[in-house]
Amino acid sequence: MNDLEGKIAAGEPLMQQAMGALRRYHEARDSHKPAEEVERLRLEAESLFEAVHEYQRRALGRPAHPLH
Repeated sequence: MNDLEGKIAAGEPLMQQAMGALRRYHEARDSHKPAEEVERLRLEAESLFEAVHEYQRRALGRPAHPLH
């Protein structure tokens, strides 16, 4: 396994967490849960995917986006 493959593998738990959050959001939306819960889950999924994206940028040696 080369260095890049190792970095990708190291990010896999974060990706799985993001996918789980997206699945929970879709399930809540599709089952007509309260709007506040759906929005909370959407924000959680969005935040986790942003973290995945930032991890991947850094793993590839690209500059990090400024955190707000």
